[in-house]
Amino acid sequence: MGGPKRKMTTQNIVLVTIFMIFISPCSSTFFDASGFEQLETVVENVEDHLAYPSTNDWSPVEELNDGMEDDAWQLVQKKGNQFVVNDQPFYVNGFNTYWLMVFSADQSTRGKVTDLFKQASLVGLTVCRTWAFNDGQWRALQKSPSVYDEEVFKALDFVISEARKYKIRLILSLTNNWDAYGGKAQYVKWGKAAGLNLTSDDDFFTHPTLKSYYKAHVKTVLNRVNTLTNITYKDDPTVFAWELMNEPRCTSDPSGNKLQDWIQEMAVYVKSVDPKHLVEIGLEGFYGPSAPARVQFNPNTYAQQVGTDFIRNHQALGIDFASVHIYADSWISQSISDVHLQFTKSWMEAHIEDAEKYLGMPVMFSEFGISSNDPGYNSSFRDTLLSTVYKTILNSTRKGGSGGGSLLWQLFPDGTDYMDDGYAIVLSKSPSAANIITLHSTRLALFNSRCSWKCRWGCKKKHPIEEFLLRYDEL
Repeated sequence: MGGPKRKMTTQNIVLVTIFMIFISPCSSTFFDASGFEQLETVVENVEDHLAYPSTNDWSPVEELNDGMEDDAWQLVQKKGNQFVVNDQPFYVNGFNTYWLMVFSADQSTRGKVTDLFKQASLVGLTVCRTWAFNDGQWRALQKSPSVYDEEVFKALDFVISEARKYKIRLILSLTNNWDAYGGKAQYVKWGKAAGLNLTSDDDFFTHPTLKSYYKAHVKTVLNRVNTLTNITYKDDPTVFAWELMNEPRCTSDPSGNKLQDWIQEMAVYVKSVDPKHLVEIGLEGFYGPSAPARVQFNPNTYAQQVGTDFIRNHQALGIDFASVHIYADSWISQSISDVHLQFTKSWMEAHIEDAEKYLGMPVMFSEFGISSNDPGYNSSFRDTLLSTVYKTILNSTRKGGSGGGSLLWQLFPDGTDYMDDGYAIVLSKSPSAANIITLHSTRLALFNSRCSWKCRWGCKKKHPIEEFLLRYDEL
């Protein structure tokens, strides 16, 4: 009676409920534990409405991420033990897809890169880790030292340009410890071909010529001008961080001195070329000789012998945040069991504590997953692992701790099953996992969308929650 009735859709219910928390009298305590728990309860209550959307569906987490976007696409920075963008917190829910450059180099598969970013953005994923190297292999970026395939470089240009379109930032790894895509073994092969007397792949870390090859690659990549955006990589806010190497190990020197020297030298070098972006190592997180009291958290005794040293390595000048990987099925036992979950939680908590107590920096759990090839695997256990990682991150987030985010290994678009190493998650085929990912993204996006303490209610622009509430007021 008396005029048209406004339709109260699921979207309105979700938005109004969340907004009421922000404007309620107790909103000033939002960032206290009780305030965060209040918001978490609301988010959990609307979990059913945050299911993985189709390309035509409304995505509340997308709206929150849009709301947090400022006028310009700003660089990610580090402030104490947190990531920040424009001085506002930036907690990360992200993913790995290492093969994007190679797929982009072939017109028949390039569309999969777009599909992936589109699907990732719909569930609120904001960071992707991928390779900015392919050394001497098929579709090589670097065919030989300092000799590049321009078409493959243009493919990397496309990956960066496309990520930006979907508001996804990239952690770009610069080489590999393993043979896949060349890595340190390929650098050693190049050295031997040039007549160097090399006896081990670990010579990569110490031989001056091989180090010069690596530095030349760093300089070339960071100074690359994107042919699609005309932005130099080292100036592009789409780049979240540079990673020195994927999972570096130096087993020939369990003391860790060789690897430590290499990390220090290369971190300083990267910063000399690009002082703006964050730099991380790419470590798995094993504790070494410098922290004998922490080796109890290692998954096995061998982990102490691979030449890495989590705390010492991350104290190197130029390293901005810590990286940790989580593979209980590779490190402890392949057969699925609750021991995997217990290890995951204690492994994460130990590294978050160390990042706070000794390092004063954020920690990114930059690879975690479980293989469908593991004995006893089922999707329910995978979902429990996802939830365990996300809950541990949130326990840190609500305290303002060093748990900066996590990147699942790995996300695939439809039609790429032939690339699956057992760890792939295809969102359309894994609705339960997609819902868990979406829920976690929503929680983090709510955190990220707040105004800074000083401008919370004093700034002139509307709060993002209010912005997208008004935008959907007529739905």
